[in-house]
Amino acid sequence: MQVFSTPDSLKAFLFEQRSQGKKIGLVPTMGALHLGHLELIRKSVRSNDITVCSIYVNPTQFNHKKDLKDYPRNLDQDLAMLKNEACQVVFCPEDQVMYPAKPGLSLDFGYLESVMEGRQRPGHFNGVALVVAKLFHMVQPDCAYFGEKDWQQLVIIKQMVNDFSFPVKVIGVAIVREKDGLAMSSRNQRLSTEHRSVASELFKALSVVRQQLQQLQQIDKAKLAGVKYLSKFPTINLQYLEIVHSTSLKPPSVPYGKEPLSICLAAFLGKVRLIDNVPLFDNLN
Repeated sequence: MQVFSTPDSLKAFLFEQRSQGKKIGLVPTMGALHLGHLELIRKSVRSNDITVCSIYVNPTQFNHKKDLKDYPRNLDQDLAMLKNEACQVVFCPEDQVMYPAKPGLSLDFGYLESVMEGRQRPGHFNGVALVVAKLFHMVQPDCAYFGEKDWQQLVIIKQMVNDFSFPVKVIGVAIVREKDGLAMSSRNQRLSTEHRSVASELFKALSVVRQQLQQLQQIDKAKLAGVKYLSKFPTINLQYLEIVHSTSLKPPSVPYGKEPLSICLAAFLGKVRLIDNVPLFDNLN
């Protein structure tokens, strides 16, 4: 496994691999790797000749400096995990490499970033899109892999790829969950014992809403059922629970038919903010 910290050395290595006709997959991460990340790596390793995993805690996508500071970092452990998964290349740049100057470009995704995470975290998706675009330029992958836990992010990255005509196939990978249903996340490490004991209720609430919709209940009634379920747990501070069209993120038609819907939520457990989602129907990609 080769580890690079500068774009020039990374590009030189990948140019040689590409000249041999090798297919390159990219898995962008912010480190603190868990089984969800490793599933992305495994998908890439199975489908590509070279898998590049980037590890970079991107400051431009954080709304609060404390959240950036508290984000878990364990590079040595991450590298050991990646080596065990046969990941061939790791890119670990410093801030001055990724942002030698303050970005002058601002990306606007319109309605896609006006709801849910975009409403709660203004500017977040601009930061995500900037760093992903930089990685696409540096790595020039054939395929890039993103977890479906960040569903809105996945939709926006696909939009960016279309808008900029990046020659990259964006592949969403299903959420990996703990045995009790909690979606795996680097932020889970920061949960207290008390909050971890109820964190799985987020997935159960989403399941309640999905069951209501599958029984053809009204959208508002199904949403209310999820909100009521979570109201039984005073240590969970629900920020939003929304039912949206899976690709446009707009409200579903009423009455809704067989359109692809996603049920999304965000909640605080203490100071830790978690997000999760489930599809009404499978195979949304």
